[in-house]
This record gives sequence, structure tokens and C-alpha cells, in this order.
Amino acid sequence: MMKKDIFIDNNVASKFSNPQDKEYIKLTQWLLKFDDKDIENKDNYAHLVVSNKLLNEYCRSAQNATSNTSIPIIINKLLQDGRLVKISNEEIKIFRTTHFTKTVERKLRSNSEDRDHIPLILLSDRKYALTLDDNLKYDLENFSGFSCKVEKKPENLPYKE
Repeated sequence: MMKKDIFIDNNVASKFSNPQDKEYIKLTQWLLKFDDKDIENKDNYAHLVVSNKLLNEYCRSAQNATSNTSIPIIINKLLQDGRLVKISNEEIKIFRTTHFTKTVERKLRSNSEDRDHIPLILLSDRKYALTLDDNLKYDLENFSGFSCKVEKKPENLPYKE
């Protein structure tokens, strides 16, 4: 069964702290909802796709966040529930070696730091991404051999399905 996973770019993570708009409140509720009595159906609940690099970015950005809906709080809950999908540095390296040919590299618009996020989304089950970065969005939507859904607003992404 496919995990209900999603990638949330660091530039979106700040939207989880107060005040939240109603769509981020819905997304936060979806991320946090989990019935630990239903552990055998864990894949039906939200999973967040991350890497060590992305976790570090989240922590740097949210170090002063005090909201109980900030991204570190959400990550902690998902970690406790076993609902973080962590893509290893080795998996990222293998993906880049295999798929980032010279031709692909020349066509990429995202900055070098964001290029390590591309494998996270493309290796995830659903290939759903939430980002405010137009260049990363372009790269993901135009990456040869893969199809993914990338949006700037949670309401445009069918994450609950």
C-alpha cells in the first residue's frame, strides 16, 4: 500500500507557526492526526518526506518558533508515530548519480542547495510537494521520466486522498 506522503519545502514551513491561514490549519490537522490503535493501517495517515539536510533547514528556520504547530513540533509527533519517511544521503547520492546527467544539470533552474530535495520528492510514494520556490517547482514538473504534483498552496494539492 502506498504511504500518504508529502514533501514540504523549508520555505513553506514557516506557515505552520501562528497565525495560520485556514488551509494550513487543515494541513496541520491532517499531519498530526493519528490513531495509535490503528498502527497496522499507518500508511493511511500522513507521512512527511525528509532528509538530514531538510531537517537541519527546518530547525534553523524555526529555532525561535514557539507555536505548538511549528514544524519541529509536527516533526517530533511524526517521528514518535513512525511517520517520517527519511531518504538517506546515500539514496540521494545514488539518485543524483543515476538521473542528474550533464544534460539534466544544464536544464535545472533550482539552486544547488535545493537540488538535493529533488530526489526526496521523486523517490517518495506519491510525489507530492509543497513549495514556494518557482525554480524547484519547474525542475520537478519537468524532470524527465518522473511525474509529480507540485503546488504553492496546500488547497491545490490532493494530500488527503
